[in-house]
Amino acid sequence: MTIQDVPVPAPVSEEDVVDGTYDAAAYDAPMRDARAYDSPAYDSPAEDFPAYDDGLALIASRHCKRAFLDRPVPRDVLAEVLLTAGQAPSGRNIQPWRVIVVTGSALDALTRTLQEAFDRGEPQRPDRAHRLPTLDDTTAERARAALSGVLRAKGHAADDAAAARAHLRDNLRFYGAPAAVVCHLPGDAVPGTFLETGLFLQNTMLGLVARGLGSCPQFSVAGYADALRRKLDIAADRIIVCTLAVGYPDEAAPVNRFVPRRAGLEEYVQWS
Repeated sequence: MTIQDVPVPAPVSEEDVVDGTYDAAAYDAPMRDARAYDSPAYDSPAEDFPAYDDGLALIASRHCKRAFLDRPVPRDVLAEVLLTAGQAPSGRNIQPWRVIVVTGSALDALTRTLQEAFDRGEPQRPDRAHRLPTLDDTTAERARAALSGVLRAKGHAADDAAAARAHLRDNLRFYGAPAAVVCHLPGDAVPGTFLETGLFLQNTMLGLVARGLGSCPQFSVAGYADALRRKLDIAADRIIVCTLAVGYPDEAAPVNRFVPRRAGLEEYVQWS
């Protein structure tokens, strides 16, 4: 079976609604907060989809993309990916995740707001911490190598502080991606809720790869949680988890060819 053979939930019929087999809350949850698009209608770009005969190959191919083509992402493609991502497991099937998809002029306005906050030196105040308070030598080296690798791929020295700041600012424009996904949760979310949402987000990122798209999960953008709430009409009691930059990756960009080293199996697996 290839990844394209994976079944997607069938469209809901009127008969399903009438006989009570359609659970609207569960079926529509990932899409309920999706905003309107101004991108072209989705026709049939199947020829653009990469083929993956092995699901593991698809997983291994996913890496963060930080440069995108000036090409809109059709709404229907994003809807298909998000709906399929909603098959992620969750305790008692509560499906806690909610997302807002931002494109076009709304994305431009959001980007301006975020970068203006950055330029003013406004401190980041995420709703929840997203990094360990302390790192051991191994994880600290991974973090250092990741940032320095990105900077070098962009043509800068690894210790170029100005370039590092410019990279952080570029993060707030979603690296020029034509779409952004903002993920949020109920204010009383517990660790398990975040775990379930992580499963949904991983499904989303893999689904994007299957449709020829790239993404970059962004936790630093959530540091401007209040700005996101204001611009996107998110309730004050919601937790902003993260954002995803989404688009067709520019594979000619050197930064998209940078892949940080992953740990060997012996570094995180114990057999007993």
